[in-house]
Amino acid sequence: MIKQRKPRMAICYDFDGTLAPGNMQEYDFIPQLKMKTKQFWDEVAARAKKQEADKIITYMCLMLEKATSSNDVEITRKAFADYGKTVDFHPGVEQWFQRIKKFAKKNGIILEHYIISSGIREMISGTSIATQFKEIFASSFMYDQHGVAKWPGLALNYTTKTQFLFRINKGYLNVWDDRKINTYIPRQQRRIPFTRMIYIGDGSTDVPCMKLVKDQGGYSIAVYKPNSWKRKEAERLLREDRVNFAVPADYRQRKLLDIQVKAIIKKIAADFKLQKLEHK
Repeated sequence: MIKQRKPRMAICYDFDGTLAPGNMQEYDFIPQLKMKTKQFWDEVAARAKKQEADKIITYMCLMLEKATSSNDVEITRKAFADYGKTVDFHPGVEQWFQRIKKFAKKNGIILEHYIISSGIREMISGTSIATQFKEIFASSFMYDQHGVAKWPGLALNYTTKTQFLFRINKGYLNVWDDRKINTYIPRQQRRIPFTRMIYIGDGSTDVPCMKLVKDQGGYSIAVYKPNSWKRKEAERLLREDRVNFAVPADYRQRKLLDIQVKAIIKKIAADFKLQKLEHK
């Protein structure tokens, strides 16, 4: 067994709807295409159905196709990062990460934040919160020598997202390495046990991750924008025993999400102390 002076834990976040209202493409990219949001996503759904294709790959290909046909919409790494700068967040998000990290440290825990998103990694990297994460796992493009996006390089859908929980669990974070991630590691030797994970998400693409973390002894939280249809979806996930909690996406101090996450951190710290006593 690996001896740790302090337990290490992870909070994993979806992005669209979870940290930011709506989808990141809707803030600046889709408007530059001179398209309505609904029009873009309806075309994605229709094409995915017609081609029997994955919706994430479909929307990424459509982004490239629409931008290429327009001389005014750039699809470089820098342009995607610039699109990310326009993304807004739910209340309290920008102050959340450091505050919770300090709370964990005060309780003797090393806390790491991760993104696991079907959105575009390069856009997330351009947001004001990008530096708060140990790793951003998200869909991304392959680029030519000029930094222009040419083809989807990585697409995270509702099932492929779970792969990255195991990467965090085992400590193998390189997305291109499919050998180490499949290496057997005894549970007690894994870098971050599932029992020390929290997954925060908002919708159907998060269900496998939510259920996996919860079933493995961790904690899953469904968040929703107050006074929206997402509340019923989150409460349904709670009734179906797929999540531990369903709460508004309000990350401010003393709000329900803040109270619940801090309670989980305290419980993880207490459990670690008990385990140490058992092995004395």
